[in-house]
Amino acid sequence: MSGRVLASMLALWVAAASGAPAPAASDLAVQAREAWVKRDRNRLAVFVDTARTQSHPLAGWVEYFDLNARLADVRQPEMDAFYARYPGSYVEDRLRNDWLLELGRRRDWANFRRDHLNFQMRDDREVACYVLLADHMGGTKVSADTARAAWMAQKDGDEGCLQLASAMVDSGQFKADTLWSKARLASEQSRPRAARQAVALLAAKPLDQKLAELQDNAGRYLTRKARTAPRNEAELTALALARVASNDPDQAGSVLAQKWSGLPKDLQAWVWAQVGQQSALRLRDDALSAFDRARKLAPDLELSDDILAWEARAALRAKAPAAALRAIEQMSAAEQRDPAWQYWRARATRMQGDAAAARAQLAALATTPLNYFGRLAADDLALPTPLPPVPAPLTAEERRAARSHPGLQRALRLIDLGLRSEGVREWNFSLRGMGDRALLAAAQEACDREVWDRCINTSERTRTEIDITQRYPTPHRAELMREAQAAGLDPAYIYGLIRQESRFVLDARSHVGAAGLMQVMPATAKWTARKAGLDYRAELMHDRDFNLRIGTHYLKLVLDRFDGAQALGAAAYNAGPGRAARWREGPVLDAAIWAENIPFNETRDYIRKVLLGGAVYAQVLGLPATKLRERLGNSVGPAARRTDDAGDAPPAAVGGASP
Repeated sequence: MSGRVLASMLALWVAAASGAPAPAASDLAVQAREAWVKRDRNRLAVFVDTARTQSHPLAGWVEYFDLNARLADVRQPEMDAFYARYPGSYVEDRLRNDWLLELGRRRDWANFRRDHLNFQMRDDREVACYVLLADHMGGTKVSADTARAAWMAQKDGDEGCLQLASAMVDSGQFKADTLWSKARLASEQSRPRAARQAVALLAAKPLDQKLAELQDNAGRYLTRKARTAPRNEAELTALALARVASNDPDQAGSVLAQKWSGLPKDLQAWVWAQVGQQSALRLRDDALSAFDRARKLAPDLELSDDILAWEARAALRAKAPAAALRAIEQMSAAEQRDPAWQYWRARATRMQGDAAAARAQLAALATTPLNYFGRLAADDLALPTPLPPVPAPLTAEERRAARSHPGLQRALRLIDLGLRSEGVREWNFSLRGMGDRALLAAAQEACDREVWDRCINTSERTRTEIDITQRYPTPHRAELMREAQAAGLDPAYIYGLIRQESRFVLDARSHVGAAGLMQVMPATAKWTARKAGLDYRAELMHDRDFNLRIGTHYLKLVLDRFDGAQALGAAAYNAGPGRAARWREGPVLDAAIWAENIPFNETRDYIRKVLLGGAVYAQVLGLPATKLRERLGNSVGPAARRTDDAGDAPPAAVGGASP
């Protein structure tokens, strides 16, 4: 009898002896997940046996939690048996992903190669590094460029990519310049652990110690230990200067110019690019001059897409189209295909005076009016933006296929049980390979169940057949229209905001505690209730009507503070009114350029989606202001001096955003 069977029998005996009730079928998966979080192997053994006995519809998930909790002790035959029981399912592929990482750690390359052949998702970057390492260890030549791309793509310092890099160093394919490139990139991305791992591969303990010192206190390191030569020491000095720039770009630029001009030109240029990025993030007018200094020092220096994006934004802010085009043209091919940079290439081209070329570029973008930049391009060209034609009704067979799809039904059951994260992953996995009609049927299944996030996100995957009622649904319509009218707000704008905030999930809760349809923080809700004369109790935040009422009252207060400007209102709702007020200081800018220069990625994307949503919902609801430009506004600049109490400014609605 195996140890696993003995453990299972013992767990069952303990449960029976203690009088513990058998787990209920309705919440067996929930209990299994709780046991998995606690790594309670005995309870998991009971749940697995119960799930098999009951032929529980989520037995695969119960077994997944069990196997994942004891993965370090599992052997290949047990995994193969699991794969055979749940072929083609999400849990099979999810556990295969986990197992591939475990096999990589074990250096079991034979089983790794065999299992990887059947891996479907292939979206785990650490697994991708292990694949290359397995090839390398098996004698298959892996090019330095391929290995470098995999290592550079992994932001976190995981074991798989680190071991691949180590093997490349041992074989002589990675030289010191590659290791320092990784350290600089990790520094840009605020990944100190990844930077330490890269420097450690140089196998020089003094360098490790110095990197730790400069990460702890860059200013002290520059004063006491920094040097301009040899190259390794110069690299450390550049990392220290970049660290200073992240806190004070002015100081970093001044120190670099006055004291460290003896650094190699490429490293000086890289530091100036860091100064430029940090200045651009602070919306400084001198940001572009720092990028210009970098260009003069090392014209051929390769910069990351993120640095180039901030150079382009700084150039647009400074009305320097040639510099913006230069930065865009140096981005990777994938980044240049992004609609944002296609649009800004066209705008910069027009700023340079080439109206014909700009019009052609904008016209190509304008064919996608359900994209923020596509709709902005259409507005720039005064082109209509009609809603797409209604697709043919779903047939009974198409509906039946969605209702009988095992993965979709498991996902909906998980969501019903409150296991939303697991349900969403199962749902998305089940959509692989579906064409437009199947996606529309799956989306409709979610819509009918009022699982609005899956309804919207699934429908957005279609390419040619677009159902606008799925992509932009109007749940809670009577209640929302009532609260919008009471607050004197545009209901299309509210719909666009809720669609982005919660996807209409009533019990949505963010990681910082924002709750309900309009994702309002408890402290903000209490403040708003006091201003509006409403009673507030924490348990009301998931009540639909109360959440709509408190959210619309808050939004009205925010919009009034920004004179009704929807772009500023969205920025304030996401990141806080104080930040939005600071971001409008400086020169008067084209509103689209102002929005592009928002320093927080989350807030920049939020503004785009809320305003686009408002424009589309206006069409859906038959309301005016269907043009994106009307909602974005023509320009943004400093506010007139306020006479009200600055201390009574609205707090942040959703806890602020991260830079």
